[in-house]
Amino acid sequence: MPNSTAQLKRSGFVVLVGRSNVGKSTLLNALVGSKIAITTPKPQTTRLPVQGILTRPDGQAVFVDTPGLMKKAKDTLTRRLLGTIKDSLKDVDVVLYVADPTRSIGDEEKSVLSMIRDIPKPKILVINKADLDKPPFAEHYRDLASDFVGVVDVSALTGRGVRELADLIFDLLPEGEAFYPLEQLTNMPNDIWFAELIREKLFLRLRQEVPYTTHVVVEEMETRKDGIFYVRATIYTTEERYKRMIIGKGGQGVKEIGQATRNELEAVMQQKVFLDLTVEVDAHWVERMG
Repeated sequence: MPNSTAQLKRSGFVVLVGRSNVGKSTLLNALVGSKIAITTPKPQTTRLPVQGILTRPDGQAVFVDTPGLMKKAKDTLTRRLLGTIKDSLKDVDVVLYVADPTRSIGDEEKSVLSMIRDIPKPKILVINKADLDKPPFAEHYRDLASDFVGVVDVSALTGRGVRELADLIFDLLPEGEAFYPLEQLTNMPNDIWFAELIREKLFLRLRQEVPYTTHVVVEEMETRKDGIFYVRATIYTTEERYKRMIIGKGGQGVKEIGQATRNELEAVMQQKVFLDLTVEVDAHWVERMG
């Protein structure tokens, strides 16, 4: 039987970088055509280099979403996230620098630009939020065009310009075979994706009340004899007062987080899900990150 990847001509790794909360995760989901990365209004919710996979007749692009850079934050987690960004820039084939034209170019932008300036790979300037009417700083970003092989206006929210961006990316990828099976959308393990989904629902419910240091660990998952998919997970936070906020009065908060997560999992998995969710305080989980 012939190899189904033989027709693929180009493949490579594409990293998305930018300051915090510019829409990188939403853009990743739009490029792949499925929800891979969590998206919330809260800055710096991406922790791990999430990988999404786009396979087309002309090739395969593996997208790596990185944490947004928060220049002013000096805590242990932020330092580790900075290391994650730098690691993600190694051995990539194309760099997408994602900019938010509603925000002026500041220290965070300059830090990201300095990180990618000497990378000897094609770099694309992606100006997000093309659905907005005359964003105030769009021309400031266009002034950076000479540092990039191309500039693409997109709306990660509506999908405008995403196809044009994908076409440019595939033009820049090196020749090669696919890294992953054609039907695969991400290489993220299920337990990590489930944990990220729970974090997303937590942030969407509590907004600014709980710090981004909140962490989720999926400790058990299995399909039981009754056909229900069982997931046991723990939400870790750094202080007792945050634990009370997450649990909510009469347990209503954690119940709503669990219900929202379960509804999305059931829609994706097409089977019943039982989510066993607890909340614990661990002030030192950041130091124990790998």
